[in-house]
Amino acid sequence: MPEIECPLCRAAVRRPDQPALISRDTVLTYGEFSRQVTATATALQADGVSQGDLVCLLADNCLSYPLLLHALWRLGAVACPISTRWPETSVAQLLSRIGCRLLVTTSDRMSDGYPTSVRQLEIDHHTLPGSSVGDVEQRPNMVDPDRAATVIFTSGTTTAPKAVLHSFGNHYYSAIGSNENIPVSPPDRWLLSLPLYHVGGLAIMFRMLLGGGTVVVGSGDDQIGESVERYQITHLSLVPTQLIRLLQEGLSPSATKRLKAVLIGGGPVRPELMVAAGDRGWPVFSTYGLTEMASQVTTSAPNDTQARSSTSGRLLSGRELIISPAGEILVRGKTLFAGYFNSKRVEKATDDEGWFHTGDTGALDCDGNLTVSGRLDNMFVSGGENIHPEEIETRLSGLQGVLQALVVPLADKEFGLRPTAILKLSSDTSLPVADITAHLEKHLPRFKIPVRLLQWPQSDGGGEMKPDRRRFRKLVQENAVADIT
Repeated sequence: MPEIECPLCRAAVRRPDQPALISRDTVLTYGEFSRQVTATATALQADGVSQGDLVCLLADNCLSYPLLLHALWRLGAVACPISTRWPETSVAQLLSRIGCRLLVTTSDRMSDGYPTSVRQLEIDHHTLPGSSVGDVEQRPNMVDPDRAATVIFTSGTTTAPKAVLHSFGNHYYSAIGSNENIPVSPPDRWLLSLPLYHVGGLAIMFRMLLGGGTVVVGSGDDQIGESVERYQITHLSLVPTQLIRLLQEGLSPSATKRLKAVLIGGGPVRPELMVAAGDRGWPVFSTYGLTEMASQVTTSAPNDTQARSSTSGRLLSGRELIISPAGEILVRGKTLFAGYFNSKRVEKATDDEGWFHTGDTGALDCDGNLTVSGRLDNMFVSGGENIHPEEIETRLSGLQGVLQALVVPLADKEFGLRPTAILKLSSDTSLPVADITAHLEKHLPRFKIPVRLLQWPQSDGGGEMKPDRRRFRKLVQENAVADIT
């Protein structure tokens, strides 16, 4: 593909005084952002970072994070964001696995437990948001869209996390397709409600950069509704649990009127929740995406209220999608990742025709709207009947007070396997087992009703956006989870 102009350099020239990044106490314009990135890149280069280097980032969202990402890309280095919720031993294993030599992190996360070959730098060592960096020269910077830009680790819901290698073009064309469907422009503000170590967080940054809007890095202590009010947010990206909490928190009429898009993804969401958000006047958009496709694949269209409540919308530009004879969703296109990075090698992950087999099952209607039904590797058989856990989880998540639900198979002498549900309830909720069962019996056949309802463990294995099914199944098998009474 032909080279593209660096989006940040272009924005700094076209709208130097437009706010690019906002936090509680700092505003960086596009001009300041680009100059600070140049200064950060210069400092990293002096510290030995060069083209092709893999640099791992271990930090929660902060103003320094976007500066470091763009500084690494200016140097042609590859940014490898790591989840802050993973234990130190897991981080150490990942650092060794991908051959990382430099880790940029916060002072409290520096450790002697990481490989000795990995040098550690404090995240603010080279980045001082808001400070004067002098009159650094601004000049156009062309980028090869095929150049490696990020290694993002999957959430590891059924297997160990995979290292997904993206090119700069993957993120760039993902944002273009998204912005064609949900336009952004000055002075729009998108709340960075997803972590930058997640592909959804990176997607927010690229969308606003290309559209000329502002990314708001809120405080981790703020509730989403509070941030929407304080920072005058126009665009939101939420996972289903965040949507449930926002519905409970509510928004003022003025905040609701200001909202232009509330993008819901990251897992199945019950249609009734989408309807409830729509009834409040929130412009909700349903979406289906995955790390390997650099975020969104399909998304509902503006004013398409019926589709957004029951499907994941239609295909965005730059992507292709088909359903295999087995019902599996296959994807390819400009946003498809380069492959899985392992031991300094890139492993091909597509078939001979370039299709990536997602492992998700679904169907397309006559209008091209996608409905996702579950995952091939999550399905299990109970007494000869196929059970997709996601179907049961969606029904459970629709109950008032249920923040998250996970269904795993439990061994049974008569049926082979039976469904068991683990529920995360809000602190002020008390749901009797009989009420939960009665709710499910209205919507599901008897063989899909969980034989046990269990409490979400206090230590949830890292608290990822998608919980580790293998770990939860093991906890159930070991009777290490208490029953709901």
